[in-house]
Amino acid sequence: MSVVGFDVGFMNCYVAVARAGGIETVANEYSDRSTPACVSFGPRNRSIGAAAKSQVVTNCKNTVQGFKRFHGRAFSDPYVQCLKNSLVYDIAQMPTGTTGIKVMYMEEEKVFSIEQVTAMLLTKLKETAENALKKPVADCVISVPCYYTDAERRSVVDAAQIAGLNCLRLMNETTAVALAYGIYKQDLPAPEEKARNVVFVDLGHSGYQTSVCAFNKGKLKVLATACDPELGGKDFDGVLVKHFCEEFSKKYKLDVKSKPRALVRLYQECEKLKKLMSANSSDLPLNIECFMNDIDVSGKLNRGHFEEMCADILARVEPPLQSLLELAKLKKEDIYAVEIVGGASRIPAVKERISKFFGKELSTTLNADEAVARGCALQCAILSPAFKVREFSITDIVPYPISLKWHSAAEEGVSDCEVFHKNHAAPFSKVLTFYRKEPFSLEAYYNSPNELPYPDPTIGQFMIQKVVPQASGESSKVKVKVRVNIHGIFSVSSASLVEVQKSDETEEPMETEQATAKDGEVLQTNKCLHSVDNEHQITIFASEGKSEKKSDQPPQAKKPKVKTKVLELPIENSPQWQLADDMLNLFVENEGKMIMQDKLEKERNDAKNNVEEYVYDMRDKLHGMLEKFVSESDRDALSLKLEDTENWLYEDGEDQPKQVYIDKLAELKKLGQPIQERYTEAEERPKAFEELGKQIQQYMKFVEAFKMKEEQYDHLDEADVSKVDKLASDAMIWMNSAMNQQSKQSLTVDPSVKVKDIQAKTRELFSACNPIVTKPKPKVELPKEDTPADQNGPVNGQEKPQEEASPDKGTFD
Repeated sequence: MSVVGFDVGFMNCYVAVARAGGIETVANEYSDRSTPACVSFGPRNRSIGAAAKSQVVTNCKNTVQGFKRFHGRAFSDPYVQCLKNSLVYDIAQMPTGTTGIKVMYMEEEKVFSIEQVTAMLLTKLKETAENALKKPVADCVISVPCYYTDAERRSVVDAAQIAGLNCLRLMNETTAVALAYGIYKQDLPAPEEKARNVVFVDLGHSGYQTSVCAFNKGKLKVLATACDPELGGKDFDGVLVKHFCEEFSKKYKLDVKSKPRALVRLYQECEKLKKLMSANSSDLPLNIECFMNDIDVSGKLNRGHFEEMCADILARVEPPLQSLLELAKLKKEDIYAVEIVGGASRIPAVKERISKFFGKELSTTLNADEAVARGCALQCAILSPAFKVREFSITDIVPYPISLKWHSAAEEGVSDCEVFHKNHAAPFSKVLTFYRKEPFSLEAYYNSPNELPYPDPTIGQFMIQKVVPQASGESSKVKVKVRVNIHGIFSVSSASLVEVQKSDETEEPMETEQATAKDGEVLQTNKCLHSVDNEHQITIFASEGKSEKKSDQPPQAKKPKVKTKVLELPIENSPQWQLADDMLNLFVENEGKMIMQDKLEKERNDAKNNVEEYVYDMRDKLHGMLEKFVSESDRDALSLKLEDTENWLYEDGEDQPKQVYIDKLAELKKLGQPIQERYTEAEERPKAFEELGKQIQQYMKFVEAFKMKEEQYDHLDEADVSKVDKLASDAMIWMNSAMNQQSKQSLTVDPSVKVKDIQAKTRELFSACNPIVTKPKPKVELPKEDTPADQNGPVNGQEKPQEEASPDKGTFD
């Protein structure tokens, strides 16, 4: 089972995996631990990650980045319409009303959903993880900003499914950072002691998130979060771009914003300059060659001036921090530490403001870029049975208050009730009881639309089906379980109808609501009577604590004994912007086809590169190490062929099928391989002759030793030794003849004797002679003496003297 954490950022992504040695952030094929969140579409394939980033300037209209902000958003959303004009690529409306991305792919205009584009990026990250782990990856934990709404979270889960990933949990980025921080701490307070409160500040490229967490040994509880989804490093880049656009307009009369390619290049350079200014306070240059209209541009800026320009952006740092403390009902003195992460948190002015607000030094014990991915991998390890991890429970929160509304005959209109307040613990389930005679629907929505990042507060519609009245005609009791799951997604998870069957009248305690925990969730069932009429009595179980008896019932009321039968009811879920199952399956199929197309294109490019590599490699060798092994006429012919192939590669051969390149390489090798083989033969032949010579000398020495009547060979037959003598002599004659013949041979023609022939002769000689040479001496058995049974016993009636142990002989017990 794979244990992988994906931090899918606005600009960059990180992949962390669990191994026997712990959590490790893995590198991609470019040996870089950061993979750009970028997808580029071409006429034949897609490029993802670093390969796509390199096309941001050259293929800007079809290279998309920063698409994370479009998850779960309608195309008509004012935020999307506002961004539309500042994007280099085009966006379009999907048939469902969501935002899609319009590009040219495979020489056709295509509109991909945000889920599809994110799935492409996840496919790349999955591949990186698989290369690191050397096994397939399916189970993972994916990070999302803590301010993501229900629709945005569902969108990311769908993207994971399209990429073939089983997302065990969507984890809030600040919660992942908190886990990475707390799980290794050995000095956390005991569970019964006062918790340690730590603030986490994450300022990334396109989002500002803060959270305060209470730590005890073995657990963390998120107390509150506050954020500014519109504040990030991009705003600081934007200030620099605006400054230099104005400067270049005055200085060089250039309208930078009219040329998307120039604007992209300026953004890249401004981002580099911003990073340099974080480390240096002196004047720093910005130079771009051939920027626009073949004009080189230059400018300079220092940190002081930059901070003055960003004064209004920096002023937005404190309000979320103030809001955070108010929501958590904490004072600045209650905060143990302030941990900062995120790329933009390195800006000195940002750090200074956060430090000044809390009145303490900031903590940077975590890797600012990789902490989220590491936290996700840790969560995946906790959820996985494959790894044993220290017990550590995580309680997250609901970012926005959630309410339900329904049609009520009693109140002649719509009734509603808040089921999860802001910063409510999650994952969490609650049970609601309704009295109904027919199917009814519930609508879930965010009841504080002004807090949401977009205008539509709807979460979804949930239809409770197959509700029928009791046999007596009275309303049936329907229990509905609502839930915020481990992903932070709201759902009506189950509904059941309670059929009441009366029997003999006996004294029976009043029925109370009971609920059990499931999947590590807390399940609340306390009730507050909402409304009663003949048809619709609705009991809402929404407040904390245990259930109690109704106050208007006498404690020991006599009532008939009641038998109940519980029937599960089907629920029709219609979440806002949810991808339909058939659409999801189509996207999964399309992703598989695109992966296959990318693979085929890679193989085609590899075949083309092999031809190009052979051309350059052989050209160098013909005038280098192979020069002595090719005749002048052959060299001229091959050189001409190589030159023709090179010209073909950059003209007609620029875009050919894979088989054409394979055939072209075979054609070149037909001419070049014999030359290469002659060189290889010349290199290896002396060594092969040397091995054969050693073998012959060895057997000649053996024959000489036998003739000298050496004792070790006196058991051998003379005929066998003569055979060895003859074989060695014949091999010597063959070797001398072959060497003489080869020495007269020109290097530019095929050798008269090949290495494989020499090696065959060596093996032949060895197999014929070695059994004779290594034939063992026969064993000689000594005649047994006619002595008493025991050698150490009396001999001829006398005791045999015992030998004394000596250092030479040793002793044996």
